Amino acid sequence: MDRVRGKVVLITGGASGVGREDALLMAREGATVIVTDVNDVAGQAVAAQIGDAANFIHHDIALEADWQRVMDTTVQRFGRLDVLVNNAAILQLGSIEDTTLAMWQQVQRVNADGYFLGCKYAVQQMKTNGGGSIINMSSLAALAGMSAFAAYSASKGSVAALTRSVAAHCKGRGYNIRCNSIHPDGIKTPMLAGLFAQVDPATISASADASARLCEAVDVANVVLFLASDQSRFVNGAEIRVDNGYLMSGD
Repeated sequence: MDRVRGKVVLITGGASGVGREDALLMAREGATVIVTDVNDVAGQAVAAQIGDAANFIHHDIALEADWQRVMDTTVQRFGRLDVLVNNAAILQLGSIEDTTLAMWQQVQRVNADGYFLGCKYAVQQMKTNGGGSIINMSSLAALAGMSAFAAYSASKGSVAALTRSVAAHCKGRGYNIRCNSIHPDGIKTPMLAGLFAQVDPATISASADASARLCEAVDVANVVLFLASDQSRFVNGAEIRVDNGYLMSGD
């Protein structure tokens, strides 16, 4: 218990799914949590469920002005930022043949541009208060070929590469800022539930049993908590898979 006691933690996409589980778990472990999302009603509900240890801020991660406002608000209210969880993302279904340029650009705007902005402004703030931890939610799609998610896979590959660059930069500058990426396979969240209602599992997996690859949101949140805590102080630039060995075994 109290693994992040006293830390100020910012979680994007905190209104639902993994972000919501991250926020609840961080608060239980002693953190002050800033929940951000474009869904005001759901985001405010998560903050209200947590209570005094949480605040909600409306936030479109693809907008630089929103990042500046969120960071300014965080520092004004709490004086520092210790942990950023870049979690918000969108998922578009489409192979390389089916994906339009508009679809591609929409996904990159959120999943790639948004994470770049988060890392940029988190580093700017964290280096002034002695360090911190940046946790980027990538995906197994960044590491394995998933033909049904061309744009999404590319965006999450960008996140993985960005993570390594940020980790190397901060280590070289002596900032004491760690940056790691998490690579889940399927997660039982509302975002994925809608897709499995219309997608044949055989199109995204060598296995016909898609449920065997789906974890609970809390399984990912537990990894996020570890990377946010000082228990992971020597973990930097890592790509942590949460896939039940799928990439290793292929089944």
